[in-house]
Amino acid sequence: MRLLLVSLFAGAAVAMHAPAAGAFELFGFKLFGSKEDDEDIVDPLHYSVTLTVAGDDADLRKALDSASSLVQDAERPVSGSLGLLAKARSDREQLVAALYAKARYDGVVDISINGRSLDDLPPDADFGSGPVPVAISVSPGAVFTLGEIRLKGDAADLMPAEFGLIPGGDAGSGAILKAQAEIVRRLKEEGRPLAMVTGRDIVADHDTATLDVTLDVSAGPVAGYGPTTVSGTETMDPGFTAYVTGLKEGRTYSPKELDEARDRLLALGVFSSVTVKEGDGLDAAGQIPIEVEVSERKLRYYGVGATLSTTEGLGLEGYWGHRNLFGRAETLRVEGSIGRIGDQDLTDVGKLNYNAAILFEKPGVIGPDSKFFSRFRTVYEHPDAYDRFSTEIAAGVSYQFTREQSASVEASLEYEDVEDYYHPDGQRHLIASLPSQYVFDNRDDKLNPKRGFRALAFAEPAHDFLTGATFVKFRGELSAYKALGDAQRLVVAGRVAAGSIVGASVEDVPADRRFYAGGGGSVRGYEYQGVGPKDPHDNPIGGLSYMELSGELRVQVTETIGIVPFVDAGTVSEDEFLQSARFQVGAGVGLRYLTPFGPLRIDAAVPVNPRPGDPDFAIYAGIGQAF
Repeated sequence: MRLLLVSLFAGAAVAMHAPAAGAFELFGFKLFGSKEDDEDIVDPLHYSVTLTVAGDDADLRKALDSASSLVQDAERPVSGSLGLLAKARSDREQLVAALYAKARYDGVVDISINGRSLDDLPPDADFGSGPVPVAISVSPGAVFTLGEIRLKGDAADLMPAEFGLIPGGDAGSGAILKAQAEIVRRLKEEGRPLAMVTGRDIVADHDTATLDVTLDVSAGPVAGYGPTTVSGTETMDPGFTAYVTGLKEGRTYSPKELDEARDRLLALGVFSSVTVKEGDGLDAAGQIPIEVEVSERKLRYYGVGATLSTTEGLGLEGYWGHRNLFGRAETLRVEGSIGRIGDQDLTDVGKLNYNAAILFEKPGVIGPDSKFFSRFRTVYEHPDAYDRFSTEIAAGVSYQFTREQSASVEASLEYEDVEDYYHPDGQRHLIASLPSQYVFDNRDDKLNPKRGFRALAFAEPAHDFLTGATFVKFRGELSAYKALGDAQRLVVAGRVAAGSIVGASVEDVPADRRFYAGGGGSVRGYEYQGVGPKDPHDNPIGGLSYMELSGELRVQVTETIGIVPFVDAGTVSEDEFLQSARFQVGAGVGLRYLTPFGPLRIDAAVPVNPRPGDPDFAIYAGIGQAF
């Protein structure tokens, strides 16, 4: 028996991923949403639901559970008997779509309410006061594979196998829709904005459990960009919004450039949502108009944050900001922080760390991918290595060459007074510097990467007008990530960092500009700045060169819980190139709680080869992975 599948197939992949409404909870505490939300439901009717799936396919069962809004919303009442009927009918479509996504094209979904089949219930059925029993029974049927595959029209010269369409291969609706999108994308990458699938025949042969697929594709003409129109702006200048897209009229259309334009607009921080799409047809000049739809975020924001470590104490920070100061995405941010609260080695409140800054940014100064930034910062800090008061003013420009590559250069003038081992009575500095850096970052997720790598190269020439010292600080970092297995629940992560200061002796380089290692973001298991040379009082001195190595095995145990065993190593030398340096090693295990805004991190570590005075263990907490 052969069956033609059309409309339901087209929506299968979308329907199965429809999220269920509900409150968000973190560590068991409800952050938004409440039982009071039920008061908004007219004539609330509660129900109980059971989902029975024939066979023992655990993955399929999980997919059906997720697809069923009756199951996902079981704790939330519906609006009367009519609401329950509507939800059940919609649920059946979602479950069939989930079966299609798993290539189960002869599956059957039966839903009964109060013991009666959904198809036998009249539209005005009354189920009483509830809770109403709802039973869902799913017979998945056979797993289909792809049979005959044909590409017609302007896609006739393309090979279906390039897009994963292989006889005997995955026949799931998601795989086919993905292939269809990739075929259209391939043609659009030739500069053809009107490429589309004009015909699709999906035929299921139930006797052979195969799915025949025929796609008819029209490429359309090559075209350039037409004018860019912007809608949805309130405080943002629409002309500047169009400028930031970087889509110049007449240049050949590229879907990749549309993706980059969207990312560029989101990076402004002004918009909560951005859609960049081509028009439905070419204009009179034979070009494709571009339509940008945006939704603005609140102009002002504020927040607080905290970090906690057994070796560094508690740190608190607060900030206030404005996202669109003059109508062209200029940002102003005022921030401050206090650190080392509760540090066991600190009894004088005057020895806490204080930091205050005013930051200003203006995008688009030398092209859509550029940004001017400036800051005024005052720091009063007291780590074990030194006491420092500093005031700095700086300004610079950053440029995003591609989605992965960026660079920045700035000019800084900083006055500081530093007390350290070499200058116990304090030494004043007036330092002009030109910090510059280049970053390549193709990680898939900045807070919880599973693949890709990040490389950073940094150089800072500096001159001290008060002491006459001139030196250059070099630093490089490389971190890499590799997920193992199709489920990507096991990630191997590694990091290496190194640096050197040349041109001056260690005592002539201000203590805050030397290299240090140790602590939560460095070599875990040791105190902050606790790795490297120390003075007779067991306080860190800092050095002219350093190296750090870290390795982690990130294991995702459940959807929200992860375990991370790790090993860190680091060294600091008073010489320029790590002469006679000794590596300190720390090891431990971390707990990750995965949230929509990144993993919450708790790490516990011990020194492997401790020196006298090193802690027995250390615990760190924060947001995001360690690197």
